Amino acid sequence: MARIMVVEDDPIIRQTVDYALRRAGFDTLTSGDGKEALALAEAEHPDLVLLDLMLPGIDGFEFAERIRVSDPEVSIVMVTALGEDRDKVRGLDAGADDYVTKPFSMDELLARVRANLRRVRERAVLGGEEVISDGDLRIEPSQLKVTVGDVPVRLRLKEFQLLVALAREPGRLMTRQRLAQEVWGYDHLASSRTIDVHIRRVRQAVEEISAFTYIRTVHGVGYRFDPQPKARR
Repeated sequence: MARIMVVEDDPIIRQTVDYALRRAGFDTLTSGDGKEALALAEAEHPDLVLLDLMLPGIDGFEFAERIRVSDPEVSIVMVTALGEDRDKVRGLDAGADDYVTKPFSMDELLARVRANLRRVRERAVLGGEEVISDGDLRIEPSQLKVTVGDVPVRLRLKEFQLLVALAREPGRLMTRQRLAQEVWGYDHLASSRTIDVHIRRVRQAVEEISAFTYIRTVHGVGYRFDPQPKARR
Protein backbone atom coordinates (compact mmCIF):
# COMPACT_ATOMS: atom_id res chain seq x y z
CA MET A 1 0.00 0.00 0.00
CA ALA A 2 1.43 3.35 -1.04
CA ARG A 3 1.88 5.97 1.66
CA ILE A 4 0.85 9.53 0.80
CA MET A 5 1.76 12.57 2.84
CA VAL A 6 -0.58 15.58 2.72
CA VAL A 7 1.14 18.85 3.66
CA GLU A 8 -1.55 21.56 3.76
CA ASP A 9 -2.18 24.30 6.30
CA ASP A 10 -5.91 24.63 5.57
CA PRO A 11 -7.49 22.04 7.92
CA ILE A 12 -10.63 21.60 5.80
CA ILE A 13 -8.65 20.90 2.62
CA ARG A 14 -6.21 18.70 4.52
CA GLN A 15 -8.97 16.60 6.07
CA THR A 16 -10.94 16.36 2.82
CA VAL A 17 -7.93 15.19 0.82
CA ASP A 18 -6.87 12.80 3.57
CA TYR A 19 -10.36 11.24 3.65
CA ALA A 20 -10.45 10.84 -0.15
CA LEU A 21 -7.02 9.20 -0.21
CA ARG A 22 -7.91 6.76 2.55
CA ARG A 23 -11.16 5.88 0.78
CA ALA A 24 -9.10 5.19 -2.35
CA GLY A 25 -6.98 2.70 -0.42
CA PHE A 26 -3.89 4.75 0.43
CA ASP A 27 -2.09 4.97 3.75
CA THR A 28 -1.77 8.64 4.76
CA LEU A 29 0.23 11.07 6.86
CA THR A 30 -0.80 14.69 7.34
CA SER A 31 0.72 17.92 8.56
CA GLY A 32 -0.18 21.60 8.46
CA ASP A 33 3.31 22.94 9.19
CA GLY A 34 6.27 22.82 6.82
CA LYS A 35 8.97 22.26 9.43
CA GLU A 36 6.98 19.56 11.22
CA ALA A 37 6.16 17.92 7.89
CA LEU A 38 9.83 17.79 6.89
CA ALA A 39 10.78 15.95 10.08
CA LEU A 40 7.86 13.56 9.62
CA ALA A 41 8.74 12.88 5.97
CA GLU A 42 12.39 12.20 6.83
CA ALA A 43 11.29 9.72 9.50
CA GLU A 44 8.46 7.98 7.64
CA HIS A 45 9.65 8.06 3.98
CA PRO A 46 6.32 8.50 2.16
CA ASP A 47 6.03 7.39 -1.46
CA LEU A 48 4.43 10.66 -2.53
CA VAL A 49 3.94 14.11 -1.00
CA LEU A 50 0.99 16.37 -1.84
CA LEU A 51 2.57 19.70 -1.03
CA ASP A 52 0.97 23.09 -0.53
CA LEU A 53 3.43 25.93 -1.14
CA MET A 54 2.24 28.53 1.36
CA LEU A 55 2.97 26.94 4.74
CA PRO A 56 3.99 28.06 8.24
CA GLY A 57 7.34 26.90 9.57
CA ILE A 58 9.07 26.56 6.22
CA ASP A 59 7.32 27.07 2.89
CA GLY A 60 6.77 24.38 0.26
CA PHE A 61 9.71 25.53 -1.86
CA GLU A 62 12.18 24.98 0.97
CA PHE A 63 10.46 21.73 1.97
CA ALA A 64 10.90 20.35 -1.57
CA GLU A 65 14.56 21.36 -1.75
CA ARG A 66 15.38 19.80 1.62
CA ILE A 67 13.43 16.56 1.21
CA ARG A 68 15.20 15.95 -2.09
CA VAL A 69 18.48 15.75 -0.17
CA SER A 70 17.29 12.95 2.12
CA ASP A 71 14.94 11.19 -0.34
CA PRO A 72 15.69 12.00 -4.00
CA GLU A 73 13.16 9.49 -5.37
CA VAL A 74 10.03 10.56 -3.48
CA SER A 75 7.31 11.89 -5.80
CA ILE A 76 6.24 15.47 -5.06
CA VAL A 77 3.03 16.96 -6.42
CA MET A 78 2.51 20.62 -5.62
CA VAL A 79 -1.04 21.58 -4.70
CA THR A 80 -1.19 25.34 -4.95
CA ALA A 81 -3.50 28.27 -5.44
CA LEU A 82 -0.70 30.25 -7.02
CA GLY A 83 -1.48 30.82 -10.67
CA GLU A 84 1.66 32.62 -11.81
CA ASP A 85 3.95 30.63 -14.09
CA ARG A 86 6.99 31.85 -12.17
CA ASP A 87 5.65 30.21 -9.00
CA LYS A 88 5.06 26.92 -10.79
CA VAL A 89 8.53 27.04 -12.33
CA ARG A 90 10.06 27.83 -8.95
CA GLY A 91 8.26 24.86 -7.41
CA LEU A 92 9.38 22.51 -10.18
CA ASP A 93 12.94 23.79 -9.86
CA ALA A 94 12.79 23.22 -6.10
CA GLY A 95 12.08 19.54 -6.63
CA ALA A 96 8.42 18.99 -7.50
CA ASP A 97 7.57 16.48 -10.22
CA ASP A 98 4.14 17.86 -11.03
CA TYR A 99 1.51 20.31 -9.83
CA VAL A 100 -2.25 20.68 -9.39
CA THR A 101 -3.79 24.14 -9.16
CA LYS A 102 -6.58 24.92 -6.72
CA PRO A 103 -9.50 24.59 -7.06
CA PHE A 104 -9.22 20.97 -8.23
CA SER A 105 -11.59 18.03 -8.45
CA MET A 106 -10.85 15.05 -6.25
CA ASP A 107 -10.94 12.80 -9.32
CA GLU A 108 -8.21 14.90 -10.91
CA LEU A 109 -6.10 14.80 -7.75
CA LEU A 110 -6.42 11.03 -7.39
CA ALA A 111 -5.53 10.56 -11.05
CA ARG A 112 -2.35 12.59 -10.55
CA VAL A 113 -1.46 10.63 -7.45
CA ARG A 114 -1.90 7.28 -9.20
CA ALA A 115 0.06 8.37 -12.25
CA ASN A 116 3.00 9.62 -10.19
CA LEU A 117 3.02 6.40 -8.18
CA ARG A 118 2.98 4.12 -11.19
CA ARG A 119 6.26 2.27 -10.69
CA VAL A 120 5.42 -0.04 -13.59
CA ARG A 121 5.78 2.90 -15.94
CA GLU A 122 9.03 3.89 -14.33
CA ARG A 123 10.39 0.39 -14.85
CA ALA A 124 9.20 0.45 -18.46
CA VAL A 125 11.18 3.62 -19.09
CA LEU A 126 14.23 2.61 -17.07
CA GLY A 127 14.24 -1.16 -17.48
CA GLY A 128 16.75 -3.10 -19.51
CA GLU A 129 20.44 -3.67 -19.25
CA GLU A 130 21.51 -1.80 -22.38
CA VAL A 131 23.95 1.08 -22.08
CA ILE A 132 23.22 4.17 -24.17
CA SER A 133 26.36 5.91 -25.38
CA ASP A 134 26.60 8.87 -27.74
CA GLY A 135 29.11 11.70 -27.98
CA ASP A 136 30.64 11.96 -24.51
CA LEU A 137 27.39 10.91 -22.82
CA ARG A 138 26.91 7.49 -21.25
CA ILE A 139 23.61 6.37 -19.72
CA GLU A 140 23.12 3.17 -17.73
CA PRO A 141 19.34 2.94 -17.17
CA SER A 142 19.40 -0.07 -14.87
CA GLN A 143 21.89 1.70 -12.59
CA LEU A 144 20.25 5.15 -12.74
CA LYS A 145 23.67 6.40 -13.81
CA VAL A 146 24.71 9.17 -16.21
CA THR A 147 28.24 10.32 -16.96
CA VAL A 148 29.70 12.93 -19.29
CA GLY A 149 33.20 11.78 -20.02
CA ASP A 150 34.35 10.65 -16.58
CA VAL A 151 32.14 13.12 -14.73
CA PRO A 152 29.03 11.73 -12.98
CA VAL A 153 25.83 13.72 -13.57
CA ARG A 154 23.22 13.96 -10.86
CA LEU A 155 19.63 13.98 -12.14
CA ARG A 156 16.31 13.70 -10.37
CA LEU A 157 14.29 10.63 -11.27
CA LYS A 158 11.91 12.37 -13.68
CA GLU A 159 14.84 14.14 -15.35
CA PHE A 160 16.61 10.81 -15.74
CA GLN A 161 13.49 9.23 -17.22
CA LEU A 162 13.12 12.04 -19.74
CA LEU A 163 16.74 11.72 -20.85
CA VAL A 164 16.40 7.95 -21.26
CA ALA A 165 13.11 8.24 -23.17
CA LEU A 166 14.71 10.67 -25.62
CA ALA A 167 18.09 8.95 -25.92
CA ARG A 168 16.59 5.54 -26.67
CA GLU A 169 15.19 6.91 -29.91
CA PRO A 170 17.85 9.26 -31.31
CA GLY A 171 16.69 11.47 -34.16
CA ARG A 172 13.02 10.80 -33.51
CA LEU A 173 10.66 13.62 -32.61
CA MET A 174 9.18 13.01 -29.17
CA THR A 175 6.04 15.06 -28.67
CA ARG A 176 5.22 16.49 -25.27
CA GLN A 177 2.17 14.22 -25.20
CA ARG A 178 4.28 11.10 -25.70
CA LEU A 179 6.79 12.20 -23.06
CA ALA A 180 3.89 12.85 -20.67
CA GLN A 181 2.62 9.32 -21.29
CA GLU A 182 6.00 7.61 -20.92
CA VAL A 183 7.37 9.53 -17.94
CA TRP A 184 4.34 10.81 -16.01
CA GLY A 185 1.74 8.26 -17.09
CA TYR A 186 -0.72 10.92 -18.29
CA ASP A 187 -2.57 11.13 -21.58
CA HIS A 188 -1.72 14.81 -21.39
CA LEU A 189 -0.33 17.35 -18.96
CA ALA A 190 -2.35 20.37 -17.93
CA SER A 191 0.58 22.54 -19.02
CA SER A 192 3.71 21.95 -21.08
CA ARG A 193 5.59 23.93 -18.43
CA THR A 194 6.22 20.76 -16.38
CA ILE A 195 8.10 19.02 -19.20
CA ASP A 196 9.86 22.19 -20.34
CA VAL A 197 11.29 22.89 -16.87
CA HIS A 198 12.51 19.30 -16.49
CA ILE A 199 14.12 19.41 -19.97
CA ARG A 200 15.86 22.67 -19.08
CA ARG A 201 17.30 21.07 -15.95
CA VAL A 202 18.55 18.06 -17.97
CA ARG A 203 20.26 20.40 -20.41
CA GLN A 204 21.89 22.35 -17.61
CA ALA A 205 23.16 19.21 -15.92
CA VAL A 206 24.44 17.47 -19.05
CA GLU A 207 25.24 20.01 -21.75
CA GLU A 208 27.00 22.59 -19.60
CA ILE A 209 29.84 20.11 -18.96
CA SER A 210 29.73 18.36 -22.34
CA ALA A 211 31.43 19.01 -25.66
CA PHE A 212 28.08 18.22 -27.31
CA THR A 213 24.53 19.49 -27.37
CA TYR A 214 22.04 16.64 -27.16
CA ILE A 215 18.44 17.81 -26.97
CA ARG A 216 16.84 19.84 -29.74
CA THR A 217 13.61 21.76 -29.28
CA VAL A 218 10.96 21.39 -31.98
CA HIS A 219 8.96 24.50 -31.20
CA GLY A 220 5.33 23.95 -30.39
CA VAL A 221 5.66 20.16 -30.64
CA GLY A 222 8.33 18.54 -28.47
CA TYR A 223 11.97 17.47 -28.41
CA ARG A 224 14.49 15.37 -30.31
CA PHE A 225 17.69 13.65 -29.12
CA ASP A 226 20.21 14.80 -31.73
CA PRO A 227 23.83 14.89 -30.49
CA GLN A 228 25.94 17.57 -32.16
CA PRO A 229 29.47 18.71 -31.26
CA LYS A 230 29.60 22.27 -29.98
CA ALA A 231 31.24 24.81 -32.23
CA ARG A 232 34.81 25.50 -31.18
CA ARG A 233 35.63 29.04 -30.20
